[in-house]
Amino acid sequence: MSEPKILQPPASNLQPSLPLIEVCDLKQRFGAQEVLRGLSLSVRRGETMVLLGGSGGGKSVFLKHLIGLMRPLSGKVLIEGEDISAFTERELESVRRKVGMLFQDGALFDSMTVFENVAFPLKERGLRDETILQHKVSKALELVSLQGHEQKMPVNLSGGMRKRAALARAIISEPACILYDEPTAGLDPIVSDTINRLIRRLQKQLQVTSVVVTHDMVSTNHIADRVAMLHQGKLHFCGTLTEFHASNDSLVRDFIDGRSHEID
Repeated sequence: MSEPKILQPPASNLQPSLPLIEVCDLKQRFGAQEVLRGLSLSVRRGETMVLLGGSGGGKSVFLKHLIGLMRPLSGKVLIEGEDISAFTERELESVRRKVGMLFQDGALFDSMTVFENVAFPLKERGLRDETILQHKVSKALELVSLQGHEQKMPVNLSGGMRKRAALARAIISEPACILYDEPTAGLDPIVSDTINRLIRRLQKQLQVTSVVVTHDMVSTNHIADRVAMLHQGKLHFCGTLTEFHASNDSLVRDFIDGRSHEID
């Protein structure tokens, strides 16, 4: 079978020529399973890139490479033109200040209050001034509309509030990019809409680049500037949201329409 055509949109005059993130021929495997099979993708500064694909297709694995939680089997991961593939943990500290991540389940520390969770990245980097910590945590919580909940424990938060607290922790270091792993998973449509609006607002207010892994077409339609679709560990489609919906590619159409061919 021939390789599917990858659609590339024309260069945007809103972005500098140098991508914020550039992944080149990324390969990863777990045992005999090839998860990423030569994935290449560029993310422009200031855009929201939505990453789609089937379950188990390597989307979350791809995100983890962008902050050094996983190392490529081969290939390159460039952040602002710098290849981080072989960085040490110490060298990755500067990368993780530039790139924040919202994990799928929020990954809050159950034994810490909301304030302590959000302040954690700054304390890990040696900030001890309580006045500065209070100011930065308050500002981050205000951006996600969680002010007044500083002393609550994660167990006392709703699913949407936990996601927002985790997002406050991701943005407190003022990153250039935020990675979202299934930000609306497990949330009802109204709370999901709140998260989608928050992603868009943070993009505009903080001028951040966003990479969003999701299966949710409602979210995709609300937040995407461009859409990348993975299939069998490779990039199958990349284009604007308009190009995505106009595509006649069968895999793209099946994903948009939620159509399965596994059972006749």
